[in-house]
Amino acid sequence: MTGQQASEPRPHMLSPSAWNRYETCPRMYWLSRQGLPRKAGMAASLGTAVHASVEDLLLHDISHIKDAESGWMPSFAEGVLKTRWEEEKAIFHATPRRPQWKEDKWKEAIRNQRGAIMMLLDHVGVRSLEQERITGALWRRIQKLAIAVEGELKTSDGRLMGRLDLLMGDVNEEGELVGWLVADLKTGRTPETALKTDVNRQLRMYRDILLANNPSAPNVRTEGWYTQNASKWAAHGDNVLEQAYAAWQATVPTPLPMEPTIGDSSCGGFCDWKAWCPHWWNWRKDNGTLHKSDFSDAVVLLQEYDSATGSAVLELCEPADANGRAMPTGVRQSARFDNRGKEALDEVLATGHQGALFLGSIMTQARAWRIGHWCDVLPWSPMPDGVEYHRVEQGG
Repeated sequence: MTGQQASEPRPHMLSPSAWNRYETCPRMYWLSRQGLPRKAGMAASLGTAVHASVEDLLLHDISHIKDAESGWMPSFAEGVLKTRWEEEKAIFHATPRRPQWKEDKWKEAIRNQRGAIMMLLDHVGVRSLEQERITGALWRRIQKLAIAVEGELKTSDGRLMGRLDLLMGDVNEEGELVGWLVADLKTGRTPETALKTDVNRQLRMYRDILLANNPSAPNVRTEGWYTQNASKWAAHGDNVLEQAYAAWQATVPTPLPMEPTIGDSSCGGFCDWKAWCPHWWNWRKDNGTLHKSDFSDAVVLLQEYDSATGSAVLELCEPADANGRAMPTGVRQSARFDNRGKEALDEVLATGHQGALFLGSIMTQARAWRIGHWCDVLPWSPMPDGVEYHRVEQGG
């Protein structure tokens, strides 16, 4: 049995996000590399728009702004962000597997962009300066300290890679370059006491690739810049490249599915690839938690469906074997598909699909299950152990 055939697979590379995914569950990592449809997310789209807008602000030619001129930054920054916001919205809506775009997140995007600008001001010692008072001379000074913006980091052998948000020059009071700062913008939740282990390792990996590629580099430090509250968190620790190369070796592509890590940390939580993995489903059945949580994943048969209202009757299924073959249980459950959840079901049915469906994150608290815009609605298509697949190579 074969999947999609790749004509020219790219050389195997490992990024920090792929490394983290592999450590969570090798099967999750393996599935993420099979060319399966990826899911768009509002948080990721917001983060991308903010990142891109900060890149634009640092690279934009502001020679028309006079040295002492102020008051231009707020409207300029918002305009740049709006352009990137609309770009991300178009990409989001062009992604078949998606929730609902939330226009009310625009204010959050502005807040995150302002946090990033505040941290750039902090880098030159004027953190408390109101952004209306940023002058042309001050912003050009910040721009000159930006050695690299959104650059690809890659080891000389091409095996390890990452995306560097900012490489800033550290200067002393005399304006002399005394070091480099690797700054990674984070639009997610701010740490409570210290960086998460995987984030700390990500930042150190960036640092260590940079040092390996630049033996004569000055002192290099690295920080996570959390834009929600403009806080900076330093990453410390030993060189991670030896571990990273070991992980690269462990993640070399295989035609056979990699072994799963079965348990609550992987099967019980969020995983983008459950529609293709039989193991979480068997784990749920074996420990008695199938269909038990408030936001539940399920494999069902669609017995009745009113395409006008989204009302449906589902028949719950259980795994018949280790390969995830769906076995009807005779248990019927009323449900309502609405918003993007209904659109996704209609799209699946339009393909002629008649078998079992995977439903992700169903709201099960009410008498009728609700499958809303946040839910996955996909054909149930588990990829069993011991069968070779020829994958389509993807990044990350």
